[in-house]
Amino acid sequence: MVRSAARRGLAERYDRYKNVLPSQALSRYVLSLLRSKSPAQYASPPLGRSHSMSGYASIRSAQSDTSSRPNSTASMSRRPRRKENGHHGQASWLSSVINLVNTIVGAGVLAMPSALSNMGIFLGIFVIIWSGITSGFGLYLQTRCARYLDRGNASFFALSQITYPNAAVIFDAAIAIKCFGVGISYLIIIGDLMPGVVRGFTDTPAADYLLDRHFWVTAFMLVVIPLSFLRRLDSLKYTSIIALISIGYLVILVVYHFAKGDDMGLKGDISLSPDKGIVPVLASFPVIVFAYTCHQNMFSILNEIEDNSPFKTGSVVLASIGSSGSIYLLVAITGYLTFGDNVAGNIVAQYIPSVASTIGKAAIVVLVMFSYPLQVHPCRASVDAVLKWRPAGRKQPDYASANGSPSRSTLLNPASNAQRGRGEMSDRRFAVITTVIIILSYIVAMTVSSLSVVLAYVGSTGSTSISFILPGLFYYKISSPDSPHHQRLLKEDDDEEADGEGESTAGDWNSGSILRKLSLALAIYGFLVMIVCLITNTFFVVAH
Repeated sequence: MVRSAARRGLAERYDRYKNVLPSQALSRYVLSLLRSKSPAQYASPPLGRSHSMSGYASIRSAQSDTSSRPNSTASMSRRPRRKENGHHGQASWLSSVINLVNTIVGAGVLAMPSALSNMGIFLGIFVIIWSGITSGFGLYLQTRCARYLDRGNASFFALSQITYPNAAVIFDAAIAIKCFGVGISYLIIIGDLMPGVVRGFTDTPAADYLLDRHFWVTAFMLVVIPLSFLRRLDSLKYTSIIALISIGYLVILVVYHFAKGDDMGLKGDISLSPDKGIVPVLASFPVIVFAYTCHQNMFSILNEIEDNSPFKTGSVVLASIGSSGSIYLLVAITGYLTFGDNVAGNIVAQYIPSVASTIGKAAIVVLVMFSYPLQVHPCRASVDAVLKWRPAGRKQPDYASANGSPSRSTLLNPASNAQRGRGEMSDRRFAVITTVIIILSYIVAMTVSSLSVVLAYVGSTGSTSISFILPGLFYYKISSPDSPHHQRLLKEDDDEEADGEGESTAGDWNSGSILRKLSLALAIYGFLVMIVCLITNTFFVVAH
């Protein structure tokens, strides 16, 4: 009778896993169970195509001490292995959304009306919404990838080490260069805008040093240096709130001038469709696509958030992308309808000089100033990863046993090798890397007045990589049915369900194949965006 019940359990397990596990591995597992004498082995499927039943038995034996306890106690001991692992996030849902929105919405919001002018209202609105959806999907894939790593250890580096280890250094180098370049551009914007802000607030001639961009770059560096040395992204939530207030003021300013009809006689025609040709459309496309880039900080958000459940992290993505997209649409439509096709690249610069418009310029300065530390944070992490990187074949301790089968520790946590040595930076290393980033960015901002060409190429490669290509490729690789990391996650979810700690995951895993196809499509889309942006940038460089 016990054997009959066990065989019924086997049938149920077979129906659940037949669309997930490789057919050969599943067949071998079923045959081994039918020949075995112990019904206890009907618990779960094997972990890989080449894994023997002895390898799976080692996992069960490692859990024997927990299996003998009550179900609630056993499940509590299992769950921390993947979800908590001694790490407890402290960031709230709201602070996570605030920091992510501040990372997304920058000074580029003021260029949205110009982008709408080049594309026409209908196409422009569609591209803004479409870019938000694709960027949001990239963020969602990051939340899915983070489930395969220990709590608090999610990063591009950790994922690349268990998916494409030999390319890990390239990925992190691209992220570091991109964030470093954006941080420099923020300092340049401060130096360019502050002299005009000073002139706008006084009618009397100001001191020469107040009109010197070098003075303002230096002065604001003194403000952002302490913020750049904060370890946790959540510590920047209050400065992010101030930055969001600045964004709110800019939005109100644009809407106010639209409602007032204050176009100063400069209003041009309103285009519903793109009638300026393909070149202006392609030139504006990167402005909108890259406006949602925030993926470099997403893993830090996932590591620090208190409740990292799929619902909470998914709602962070939805709230951040939704609110940012709403801001872009509001500014783009009202700004474009104010000036029509005569709208400039920076709409605030077109308004009649007044205290309100001067405050708007000051708001831009505050916005980019508090956005600078949000670029230093991922830049520092990526530089640290580059410095720690070693070729995958040089040293792989404990990853395989002498007989060629995965070791017990690897089966229990296949991601452990990727995360070994990846803990928090020492205080000295943290201080040195941060200091180097700050000093180099300061030197470049003081000596260069424009990085538009360089940033165009950096954005075309770096932004597309971290927004579309890497999330798509990482999830497609790590969620493969042949992946031991995917099979480990599947087993842990199954254990939680068996202990009454979780809901049935059969439907979730059956839909995984669709998500894998969509992730691959996102990566391909990212490569296409990169090619289009590189061609467009090259065309404009040659033309000018």
